[in-house]
Amino acid sequence: MPGPSTTSSTTQKTPQKTPWGAVLLFCLLFAIFGFVTWLNGPLITFSKLAFSLSDVEAFLVPSVFYLSYFFLALPSAFILKKTGMKGGMALGLLVMAVGAACFGQFASMRMFPPTLVSLFLIGAGLSLLQTASNPYISVLGPIESGAQRIALLGIFNKLAGACAPFVIGALILKGIGEMQAKVDAAANTAAREAILNGLAERIHIPYLAMGAFLAVIAVFVYKSPLPNIGDDANPGSGKSFAQAIPQMLFGFLAIFFYVGVEVMAGDAVGTYGRMFDLPVSQTIFFTSFTMVTMLVGYVCGLIAIPRFISQERYLVLSAVLGILLSIGAFLTKGYTSVAFVWALGFANAMMWPAIFPLGIRGLGKHTEMGAAFLVMGIIGGAVIPQLFAHLKETFNFQLVFVTLMVPSYAYILLFGAFAGRGRPKAELAAEKAAAGTIASDF
Repeated sequence: MPGPSTTSSTTQKTPQKTPWGAVLLFCLLFAIFGFVTWLNGPLITFSKLAFSLSDVEAFLVPSVFYLSYFFLALPSAFILKKTGMKGGMALGLLVMAVGAACFGQFASMRMFPPTLVSLFLIGAGLSLLQTASNPYISVLGPIESGAQRIALLGIFNKLAGACAPFVIGALILKGIGEMQAKVDAAANTAAREAILNGLAERIHIPYLAMGAFLAVIAVFVYKSPLPNIGDDANPGSGKSFAQAIPQMLFGFLAIFFYVGVEVMAGDAVGTYGRMFDLPVSQTIFFTSFTMVTMLVGYVCGLIAIPRFISQERYLVLSAVLGILLSIGAFLTKGYTSVAFVWALGFANAMMWPAIFPLGIRGLGKHTEMGAAFLVMGIIGGAVIPQLFAHLKETFNFQLVFVTLMVPSYAYILLFGAFAGRGRPKAELAAEKAAAGTIASDF
């Protein structure tokens, strides 16, 4: 937000009201985020077969996607200074549209490196969208109910995410188990290539259609009457940029570990299930079951925050649950172990909605840069699953899983426990008083 804020963080003022017309538009945007993001899980399966890849190579699909956030989040903050948040969101959608069209073209030609570049483009557009939309929705109303609004958007995000595996399953991966058997039994290279070419061609039209849809939505967003955010929407405490860096760094690490465990529970759960020799015809839908438990978690968070529990406290409880469920997955086998991984969706649901408002709270004129730091943390979705893919080749995959997940949740627990420490008593009192009005506002 341009210019320093002159409003003290301790100033008591009339609670903001949430403009719900704008929130409904964000529901559509977050549904798009969810659908595009949670295609990555089934795309791991598609890529492994279509491009004849190892697990490590196939996991480059989510890795490249999430790496784009790390490299482009800070440039996104500077772009948003020029375009404004609404213009930046429209530009992000256009970049996604180009990436989707290129992905459909190159994947259908079975050209893996250009396909990865196309995924990077899709992630680049999402990076710009996330850098703009998350702080926008966090301060588009009282910051104390930022998690509540993001939770509402998360419901749309995860509904679309839950649909993604079924859509790609019906349009692209239908009969993939039988196709894998035919490839394995193919008498010669020509027969094998013909089968794989047929699989790859299925992806062309759906991704071209997705690109066209994203381009239309970009125009709609650009022409929409989204309200401008004033300088005092996220009032700062007078911190210099250097003084704000520790808060940004702690938030970056919280997002890093959160996205890592979310991708492990969502995108990697199919691979996890196949390690128990569960049939691929079932594992391609495992991501959807994680999305369903996340939906339940969002509904619970939507009801509870901040009426009955603070963002910080809910985040701590979610992290504790994540640790317990990860240990449960380690101690069990087969479908029971996979069910513990699905249940991690419930634990993960309110982490992003809580971490993001806590990470930018009080940053004032540094809000865009703080949001960029947080979005950079999405690289955790590239790093932690890649560690899993590599380490499981040497060590027991369940041991690798729990060793990666428990420390990640432990850091999130600490972030939630200390996020509110050191805040002025007047600010805490104002937030507590505002919570009563937020319920009626929501």
